[in-house]
Amino acid sequence: MKAPILLLSAGLLLCPAGALADPKGGIAMHGEPLERADFSNFSYANPNAPKGGRARFGKQGSYDNLNPFIVKGVSGDGVREYVYETLTARAYDEPFTLYGLIAETIETPPDRSWVEFTLNPAAKFSDGTPITVDDVIFSHALLRDHGRPNHRSYYKKVAKVEKTGERSVRFTFDDSGDREMPLIMGLMPILPSHALTPESFEQTTLEPPLGSGPYVVEAVDPGKSLTFKRDPDYWGRDLPVNRGRYNFDEIRVDYFRDASSMFEAFKSGLVDLRDELSPNLWAQGYDFPALRQGKVVTEALPIETPAGMSALVFNTRRPIFSDPRVRQALIRMFDYTWIDRTLYHDLFAYSQSYFARSELSSHGRPADETERALLAPFPDAVKPEIMDGTFSFTASEGAGQNREGRIAALKLLSEAGYVLRNGTLVNAETGEPFTFEILARTRSQERLLLTYADALKRIGIDVRIRQVDSAQYERRKQTFEFDMIPNYWGASLSPGNEQSFRWGSKAAKTEGSFNLAGVENEAVDAMIAAMLEAKTREDFVSAVRALDRVLLSGDYVVPLFYLPDQWVARWTKLQRPDETPLYGYQIDTWWYDQDRDPRRETRKP
Repeated sequence: MKAPILLLSAGLLLCPAGALADPKGGIAMHGEPLERADFSNFSYANPNAPKGGRARFGKQGSYDNLNPFIVKGVSGDGVREYVYETLTARAYDEPFTLYGLIAETIETPPDRSWVEFTLNPAAKFSDGTPITVDDVIFSHALLRDHGRPNHRSYYKKVAKVEKTGERSVRFTFDDSGDREMPLIMGLMPILPSHALTPESFEQTTLEPPLGSGPYVVEAVDPGKSLTFKRDPDYWGRDLPVNRGRYNFDEIRVDYFRDASSMFEAFKSGLVDLRDELSPNLWAQGYDFPALRQGKVVTEALPIETPAGMSALVFNTRRPIFSDPRVRQALIRMFDYTWIDRTLYHDLFAYSQSYFARSELSSHGRPADETERALLAPFPDAVKPEIMDGTFSFTASEGAGQNREGRIAALKLLSEAGYVLRNGTLVNAETGEPFTFEILARTRSQERLLLTYADALKRIGIDVRIRQVDSAQYERRKQTFEFDMIPNYWGASLSPGNEQSFRWGSKAAKTEGSFNLAGVENEAVDAMIAAMLEAKTREDFVSAVRALDRVLLSGDYVVPLFYLPDQWVARWTKLQRPDETPLYGYQIDTWWYDQDRDPRRETRKP
């Protein structure tokens, strides 16, 4: 007999006969869900938040597509989050737990070899069409065969799809032992089978899409702005996972060519919220009339998730970066102590792990017995100092000379077959100069990149910085047409299948994947598999730390920095709940306060 894991929907706990003895309110990757039968709303959402008002956000770049599920084009910001829905909703105060949304129940056996969803009978698309099992099956096939490469990779792990009832569907998985798959399927977006065909789906479009989410696209100004309107007939507004969320009547996203114009728009009140990523602006830029008058506030909000990895990525597919000694040398030439001091006011922390700021990080921790057992078949995959937890990127004297780094870099480059001739680093055999290009998208990246290029010039390396528009940047990124590129990989407390798409050997040859470095490493593949197969949180943490050690040992990137908190600036007409969840603030829980709107004040008689 199946042991059902029950998901809450519309405030009711529904379950098949014979399963009432042990009802559960959600499914967690490891352990038990936090919420129980009295679940009414997420604790970080205010169920009494007022509805209404308008929120205006800024985005740098442009867009030319409203289909976020294909590689072609640049998708409009917010379409995926506001227009479409998944079978289940994620809780952001837990590492990885899902609760009912389109699906009201989920069933899976202890080995998680299959998962069965029962749909909420109230679920419907914004045109009023009910969501059916056929839509779920259609969505799986469409995304598996025509979606983004990560969708194709995930959904091909489904060996069989069955319609098991009028409102129920079962996905049976292959024998990969991937325990995350029931949750992956719970996060599959559901698309309307009556409004899409495979042929139309593969094409970029600026037609407002049809989804089942809380908003519909109201206005499209290609490359300039995108406006969403809250659907007054949204079917799921009273679900426990949605109470206190999606409070703005209208959301407008304006696009800006550069960071400075976007900041000026925020200062003048044309943009309401700003995630500040610039230490320079955070330290010196927030002194303008609206802030002094109390109409704008700045906040450093806590965040308890891994910082992810911000880095300059080596494209190891290029011969110039195929030798790890070359990569090690270029890492040593990045003087993070001096750069943080002179460019960033000493506000950043330096990334020493792919999962920094969390228990998943291997930095400063010797490998435990589980890690060593996992890594035993790959004796050369991890450097000794990384295995024993003593490794740390060497800090310089902070004066901009980085003498030790230069000496170490030149020694490594000599071992790799390069010599200095008349101030130029060349291949000792061919005489070819060591030169490469860093692809950039924004001017805000230039200062850092030029500083790094100047440092490399001191050891005879010629670095060209090439800035391109957002469309060309995305195209070259997706097709791996770059030598080096800045990138950020976000992280969660429950990394999973996305790691295969970032670091797995198959993804290295898949255009559109996030394996920008071209990593092809059996040890990486094995650690990802161990992570996905882990049955306990303890084994999971060990597998992630082992993966972290292998990636650090591979020298695939020049690590950059991360912020210790979330830096946020907002006009006070946007209000937020008191509680900030593990994953940081969630904008969909904020609301509009008309009494704090300065534009409304100017209209008062």
